[in-house]
Parts: sequence; C-alpha cells; structure tokens
Amino acid sequence: MLTRRQVITGAAVTAGAVLLPGTDASAHTSSTPFALGIASGDPLPDSVILWTRLMKAGLPNKPIEVEWQVALDERFRKVVRDGRTWARPELGYSVHVDPCGLQPGREYCYRFKALGSLSPVGRTKTSPAPWQDGGRLAFAIVNCQDLQNGYWPAYNGVAAEDLDVVLHLGDYIYEYDPHSRFADRNHTTPQTPGLDQLVTLADYRARHAQYKSDPALQAAHAKFPWIVTWDDHETENNYASLVDEIDDTGAQRQTPAEFARQRAAAYQAYYEHMPIRANLKPGSADLRIFRRFDFGRLARFNVLDTRQYRTDQPGGFPGDFGLPQAGTANVTGTLTGEDQERWLRDGLDRSPARWNVVAQQVMMSRIKLPNPTGGVPAILANLDQWDGYAPQRTRLLQHLTDAKVRNPVILAGDIHSTWLSELRVDFDKPEQAPVAVEFTATSISSDFPIAFDAPLKALNPTLNPHVRYFDGSRRGYLRCVVDRREWRTDARTVDTIEVRDTPVTTTASYVVESGRSVLHTA
Repeated sequence: MLTRRQVITGAAVTAGAVLLPGTDASAHTSSTPFALGIASGDPLPDSVILWTRLMKAGLPNKPIEVEWQVALDERFRKVVRDGRTWARPELGYSVHVDPCGLQPGREYCYRFKALGSLSPVGRTKTSPAPWQDGGRLAFAIVNCQDLQNGYWPAYNGVAAEDLDVVLHLGDYIYEYDPHSRFADRNHTTPQTPGLDQLVTLADYRARHAQYKSDPALQAAHAKFPWIVTWDDHETENNYASLVDEIDDTGAQRQTPAEFARQRAAAYQAYYEHMPIRANLKPGSADLRIFRRFDFGRLARFNVLDTRQYRTDQPGGFPGDFGLPQAGTANVTGTLTGEDQERWLRDGLDRSPARWNVVAQQVMMSRIKLPNPTGGVPAILANLDQWDGYAPQRTRLLQHLTDAKVRNPVILAGDIHSTWLSELRVDFDKPEQAPVAVEFTATSISSDFPIAFDAPLKALNPTLNPHVRYFDGSRRGYLRCVVDRREWRTDARTVDTIEVRDTPVTTTASYVVESGRSVLHTA
C-alpha cells in the first residue's frame, strides 16, 4: 500500500542542495533588512496586524527599533497612525503591530522603517462594522505550497485579484530535506540532514525565511490582509497532538517529550513569520490559533486548528490510508479537542451572520478512494481527514441542522486538488437534503498524482455522489465572492508550475443560493 507521502508528493528528481537567489542565504546578504517583505492579517473593524521580520547580515544581539506608519494614501501624506516598536532577537527580529483605532471597512497603506531603510508599502483593509448588513465580500482560499515542487504563478494571480482578504488553510512550508528538480527551489539544509524533517528553531526559521523570500508570495501578502492557520507540514507530516508521524522509524521517531520540543520550535517560527494575533510563549509547545472573524453581518469565519488537539489517526495504517471502518468506529476520536468543538458550536449558535463559515484544514466530505494497487480492500479512506473521525463529523453536521445554523459553509485544503461537495448527515442517504456545502481548494504547488485524476473523475458519481466537482490535474486557488443573495466560488488555476509566471484562468464556477445548501453551476 502506498504511503500518504508517496501518494501526495509523488516522485521528485534529486538535485544538489544549492542556495541561489530567492533562498534564505540571499535574504541574509540583502542590503535591506526587509528582504522577507511585509504582510498584514487578522483584520478587525478597528485594527489589523502589521508584520515584518528583519533579516540582514550582522544584526546585533539586542532589540532593534522599528518605526511604523499607517496612512490613507501610498505616499503617506495622510498618516492616521504611527509608532515605534522593537524587533527582538529572541523572536527572530519579527514585528507584530496592532494599530487600533482604524475605521471599519477601510483600505489603508502601511510601511516600516528600521536601520535607515524603508520597507515596501503594503495595502490592507479592516473588516466592516459589526452592524453592517449586506455588501460584498471577496476572498481567496490558498494552501499547500511545496516550494521544491515548482513555482508559484498562482500567487501572481492572487495579487492581481480584487479581494478583501486571503485565507491560508495550511502547509505554508514543507519540512522535507533538499530534493528538487529545480536548481533554485532546493530547500534549506537543516542542522541534521537525512531525517527528512526539521527539528530546531533555527531549522524552522530558515525554512520560513526561504519561503517568505519568494517574490510572488511577497506580492500577494503585500496586497491584502491574510487570515492563516496551520496544518501538519508547518511542523511535521501527519502529526497528531504530540504523536509523531506513524511512518517515522529510527532516528526520525520521537517520544512525546521530544516531539513537544520540536513542536515548540515549529510553533514559534510560525508565529514569527505570520501576520497573526496570538499570544506566544517562547519555548511552549502550545499556541492557540483557533479564532473568529466577523465581516459585518454578512459572514462569520470560524478558523480551526485540527492538528494541535487531535487524537491520533485510527487504525495504525501506513500513511494513515486504510479501512474506512476504522474511522466510523473512532467514537472517542477528535480533530479539534473538546474545548475547540464547544467553542465552534457556540460561535455557530450565536452567530448574527448570513453565512457561517468553518475554515479548517482537511476535507470533511466522506470520500471513498479506490485502492491504487487494485488489491484488497478495494476501497480506502484517508484517515488523516474527517473520514478518520466520522462520529465527530456526524455530530457536527447534525448540530448544524438541529441548531438551524444559517448557511453553513466548510472550507478545506490539504489534498492538493479541488473538490466542491454537498454535505449530508448520512452520506449513505443521498435523498437527504444537504446540511452544508464544502469548498476544498487545490494546492498552490504541492503535487497530486495525475494517475489518480481520471479514475476519481470516473468513479466519483458512483462512490462519492455528493461531490459535484473534482479536479486533481491543476494547481491554483479558489476565489469566492459573497453577498446576501448568493455565494459564488471560482476555481482559478494555472496550466503549469514549471515557470514563475503564467496566466490564471477560471476552470469551474459554482453558486450556492442563500437558504439552500445546494451547489449549482454558475
């Protein structure tokens, strides 16, 4: 049986570990301390997080003063907020500014100054006033950007869109050793090569900095505020709470105490590189990032963390691909933990919003997968997804209908392919009315094995009739435009990731009308 890593990542051609421009080395040797760019995120009606991380050779081992400005214009003639803060070495010289007192639903420009240099100018936007009912919300859903697998022309497409916010649903970095067919896309070399994973804070910082150095990603960050959450690869493939990846052996395999130290390093580096509003305690293996965002009374986004609190994937199968019965029998299993599940239910029950969104990492739809070996069993399940935690999924979907949650929408990523589905409490009863819709975004660059694309397209109508659209052949993102009447989702994809820039086109468009969890072609 193929492991999940083999299925998802496919084969790569070995190349030498060469550091060329655009990697962490060039960021260290840059003449500006802002080589990693700038970003904003977690928009509120009166604030938005402003982020940068100073990186330059010879930075002193002491705090560095950083000035910041927020203005109504890109020339900064109308500055509305400004101040000073410190980039501290113990936090990798990262900066998180929360400039309160901004106006709701307003576009702003921002910039930093440090060590005599000005940063690039970023554009951001606050969320609407809490009482605003109506209007239009446009956003992109992105995820899974394995730098070694190819370039990111999809991010050039994101930067060219007219959006209010970008949602990143995980796998912002990948932990694997240098191994790319592109000479300028080899990963940074970790302190312990050969493990095919990152371990130390220095490992994770270097990898994040390498990813942040990509110009397409920088452009997308500079254009819009982002709301981010992690999945597994920001720490390690398929980890569950403090349980190491099931396929790890020998020196790769870690005890819970060892993994806690690795997770603490991964979580700190994530915080240091993201425009996120969170309370980091350096050295701690815990960091709460599940949180909630309201866009007036139009949409509420409940952003989950399905890694930090989950129980282990059931069954003990290699790669966590195995018998679907292991997931249906997992009555004590949880992807969220009890506290986060209670928090989610409360947020759904008390929501004033017309559209109630659960933004999370792994696909909620039940998916029957044909065994790629052609052997027995004929049907497999990806037990790292909600299929591995089916009783909790049923409980949540039943709650949506019992509590009469208005227009529930599930967002997901992780699987490197586009899936647009209708969710039912009992997937074996297609006559039931759907209780929610799910939009699963394809990857920015991470691979989906093309050999599985045609069989799934042929078998989905029989095995997975609730899936209204599937495509595993193309990389890209989802663009969503929402108003009081309907939700429209467009699959925005590129023909290739072999080059840095190529046109983005719309390959599918589906609409959901308010009041009905049914997908229609646009």
